[in-house]
Order: sequence, then C-alpha cells, then structure tokens
Amino acid sequence: MQTEKFDLWCIVELFGHVKIAGRCTEQNIAGTNMLRVDVPETKIQPAFTRFFGASAIYAINPVDEATARYTAEKLEKKPIDSWDISELLKKHSALNIGPGSGNPNDDDDDDTNQLNQP
Repeated sequence: MQTEKFDLWCIVELFGHVKIAGRCTEQNIAGTNMLRVDVPETKIQPAFTRFFGASAIYAINPVDEATARYTAEKLEKKPIDSWDISELLKKHSALNIGPGSGNPNDDDDDDTNQLNQP
C-alpha cells in the first residue's frame, strides 16, 4: 500500500487561537515529522516557512490556493515578531555583541585589515 504525499494549501489552526495559511507539506526534522507551512508573499511580508509539531496543531483545513493566499494576506503573519527582534537587540547590546565589540566571532573585517598594514 502506497501512502499519498501530503501537499495541500491549508489554513492551519494552532493551539492558542493562532492561525497560519500557506502550502503545507510534511517534513522529517531530527527524526520527527513536522508540518511545514510555506506562507506565500503578501503585500507587506516576504514569503517564509514555519514548522510545527503535531502537538501544536488544533486543526488543518485544506482549501484552494486562492483562499490560502487571501487568508495569508489577511492574517499578516510574520516570520518573527518585532517584539522578538527588539528583545534580541537589547540582549546583544547588553552583551556588547557586534562589529567593533572585540568579540572574536563578529564579522568585522577591521582586525584583518590592521594585520595587513606595515
């Protein structure tokens, strides 16, 4: 018996009264099958991908592509919330991470330029 590959446009309802819409497939990550949702580009957001474990999903509603795209536009989901970004920036600032911080893992090329000078 051959199982059918899961590849549908859906509106996914997650626990916590959250919804997301896009092209849904199943993907194995670290030995666990997860739902992959490829959210299409909208007027305010580039396309992005999110992965969800089965325990986070309340319902999967298969719909046509036009309905999924319309819903993605109306939901205005983002790959990362602006609150998360501001918290990340605060944390990095507090740790003095970034170019010129003296952190050996930063991508600041100033150190290598100084080594090449006579």
